[in-house]
Amino acid sequence: MKFNRGITGGALIGIVGLGTAALILTEMMPAQIILMMVTPSMLVFGLLCLVIGVKHGEYRTATRWDDYQNMWENAPSSME
Repeated sequence: MKFNRGITGGALIGIVGLGTAALILTEMMPAQIILMMVTPSMLVFGLLCLVIGVKHGEYRTATRWDDYQNMWENAPSSME
């Protein structure tokens, strides 16, 4: 599955919306508190995790490409 900004944003909003709806429906706390405090916190935490995940993926891609190139540069000449 290819992720772009629309799919990723939609998934994030969907997860936060599902969590918000579940909290409101279970009546654990007043809906006003959920909407003013919990939902923004979930969005900020989700965005922070998204940024860290993207940066980690970029790091892994860069290091694996370097390892792949080094493997072929250091290969014995008998592999020709």
